[in-house]
Amino acid sequence: MATADGPTYPRVGAELGESASLHDGPEKLSSSAVNRIMMELLAYFGRAVFILYPVYLTGYLGFSVSWVLLCMVMATWWKTNRQRKDARFGTAIDFVDNETHVVNQELRSALKMATWVHFPDVEKVDWVNKVLQQAWPFFGMYMEKLLKENIQPAIRASSPALKMFTFTKVHFGNTPLRITGMKVYTHEVDQREVVLDLNISYDGDVDIDAEVKPPITAGIKGLQLKGMIRVILEPLIGQAPLVGGVTFFFIRRPTLQINWTGMTNLLDSPAFSSLSEGTIMDIIASLMVLPNRMCVPLIDQVKVDQMRFPLPRGVVRVHLLEARDLLAKDTFMMGLVKGKSDPYATLCVGNRHFKSKTVKENLNPKWNEVYEFVVHEAPGQELEVEIYDEDTDRDDLLGVYNLDLGDVKREIEMDQWFPLEGVQNGDVHLKLQWFSLKTDPSLLMKSIDGLACAMLSVYLDNASNLPKDHHEIAELQKHGKASKEVRLTKKKTACPDSFVELSVDKDVQKSKVAFASTDPLWEQGFTFFVHDVKTQHLVVQVKVNEKKTELGVLNLPLSRLLNISDMTLDQRFPLERSGANSHIKLKAILRILSVERPPPKIILKPPPEDKHHGSQTNQGGHAPAATPSANTASSPALSSNTGPAHALSAPRLADNQNGADEAWQSPSSLSHMRRFDSHSLLSENSIASSRFDLSEGASFPEVIRNHQGSFGEIQLTVRYASLRNKLIVLVNSCRNIFRFSDNGTDSYVRLYLLPDQSWIHRKRTHVKKRTINPVFDQKFEFDASLHEAQTRTLDVALKNGKMFHSRDRKDIGMVMVDLSQLDVVKGVTEWYELTLPGLKKSS
Repeated sequence: MATADGPTYPRVGAELGESASLHDGPEKLSSSAVNRIMMELLAYFGRAVFILYPVYLTGYLGFSVSWVLLCMVMATWWKTNRQRKDARFGTAIDFVDNETHVVNQELRSALKMATWVHFPDVEKVDWVNKVLQQAWPFFGMYMEKLLKENIQPAIRASSPALKMFTFTKVHFGNTPLRITGMKVYTHEVDQREVVLDLNISYDGDVDIDAEVKPPITAGIKGLQLKGMIRVILEPLIGQAPLVGGVTFFFIRRPTLQINWTGMTNLLDSPAFSSLSEGTIMDIIASLMVLPNRMCVPLIDQVKVDQMRFPLPRGVVRVHLLEARDLLAKDTFMMGLVKGKSDPYATLCVGNRHFKSKTVKENLNPKWNEVYEFVVHEAPGQELEVEIYDEDTDRDDLLGVYNLDLGDVKREIEMDQWFPLEGVQNGDVHLKLQWFSLKTDPSLLMKSIDGLACAMLSVYLDNASNLPKDHHEIAELQKHGKASKEVRLTKKKTACPDSFVELSVDKDVQKSKVAFASTDPLWEQGFTFFVHDVKTQHLVVQVKVNEKKTELGVLNLPLSRLLNISDMTLDQRFPLERSGANSHIKLKAILRILSVERPPPKIILKPPPEDKHHGSQTNQGGHAPAATPSANTASSPALSSNTGPAHALSAPRLADNQNGADEAWQSPSSLSHMRRFDSHSLLSENSIASSRFDLSEGASFPEVIRNHQGSFGEIQLTVRYASLRNKLIVLVNSCRNIFRFSDNGTDSYVRLYLLPDQSWIHRKRTHVKKRTINPVFDQKFEFDASLHEAQTRTLDVALKNGKMFHSRDRKDIGMVMVDLSQLDVVKGVTEWYELTLPGLKKSS
């Protein structure tokens, strides 16, 4: 037992339920504990006698050893038969209790059917497979050209032993790649992009031969590849070819099997096959498995580096707490004596793997360990948890569980037991937290228990004017400039094969090797967890590939990023201990880890005591956000007591002068919010900028600030379609809107159904040109239940369609429609007066 002045120490007696004192000298066992120990010893000896006595009896009676073996075979057969019978009964009972789940599981594992059969949200795409079949010969021609013109020179330059490497035959066969299912994301992504998940399966008759060095030949005859590849089409543009670029990558490592030929037949042996295929998978992962991407720009305005390495979505912190009811895999004497297991867990997200400690002889282990992962795609990326029993020969699997990190992003925090799959019983207890990436230094918290408080993203671009070797650096430092001897040897020395080693304390990451160049190009991204921004440094070392000697060093204090705009540093840095003009170009971005809280609920019906205060607020200059026009004031659609409810929404648009309502964020702080938790690493896109159409210091145009009259009216029809579970908003027309020129105004209407304010939830009409009485007649639908629709607010804004080049706000007028005050089931058509609550008049 634990005392007040000392910790609790585990001992053997604790396993027997013994409670003994630790400060009375030697341990004293009670009589019940002694009896329990004696009974266990007797039971152990009884089992030993029961097992060994038949062996002794057989020898004593002079029987042959065959009788012993026969008895053991019979006992093993009886036990196996009994286990199979119990398993059949258990399977039948489980099938009756969980018929639907068992049928789906059998369809997935046993029938080997296509993905679109298993999952209802995955579509069958036979037409794509027909296109691939028709285009496959031309794909083979393209790959033959690529291998011989690009891959072959790269292989020759990678090693002196491969200078004679040549592809002698390249044929991709007649069996094309097949897509077994396709899933399209529509609600989770930006309106300016299309995201596709393609389940690919390739079992082709590839025939590739190569000559390494006469007479050594190598080749591949047959290839199997399976996996899921994500294709992102972004940005969508209003001109041909409608898509600015294509990005594709594997979310998880695909499975690969290769049939080798020639001298590489040795790689088909069990001892080398996993090594060879694992090496090739490492090459594929370095190109196409997250966080690496393949990008194809289709227009000149799109930068490849922005597509190749976007800022991650966030960070997931995983607490591996414990497991329960694990299988006992350690058995003795041919299974007659059952033991326990020595469980440990492996956690994986993408290419990042962790292994927990091993808990000896325990079916309910407790680890209490914490791991952190950078998440690049959510939904899409999964946390893969596997639990094994550690053995001297081969570890036994105790169960697996895969969790989509999109669920963690949506829930923010999860703490629950997850059932292990692939085994009869077992659960694992995980606690998960989602951290968003922020640019506010005030959110920086002190690191606790060695956990990260920030994340550093580094985009390594290129280097220029590198020295060719370490001797050239020594000569330059000695003479100050290149001497005649150095210039002569510089012509003879080959250009270096260089790579970059980036490190933050003990976390060291390496780039790929750039061959034979003093101006190498890497174009790779890296992420680091930061525990102390004020003391840690990013160390960048450019090294020669084979000799590992330094060609230059850069030391960047992370505290420097705290004091600059957007915590982003993008420039060329001079290299120390290198050439006089040697530089390296990289971009470093620091982001603070912050746990997002659920958004504050909009209070549509304030307490009675706040009504008087609300009316005073309106009189003080904050106009109601939605007020019917004077000629419709008697309409029953909006009652006269809706003013305070709309006044609560007004501070979201107006300047919060007295700061009384801290739940609402000011427009300046909203300009720093991010769209969908992720945007390009090399470009800054704020969340739903059309929500307010303002940036730092933006204001209304001078003509609007000087305007003293009405900004016009807008007619809306709102009704709820019960059969389709959709809220329908019809934007009819506007009248007497603000005139920007003698010819009228180019205007359009933008709608949000609050609190959804992201780009995907934005609705907008077409632009009506040169009129102050535009007629839109456009219908928009929002997915919402009737109860949900009756508790939300419709944000409507009339905007100027000719001011995209200006930093001024484009708002002509706004209105906030409280749907709780409307009979949306019957439908309401109403005129609303347009106002600008956040307008500051010019003096």
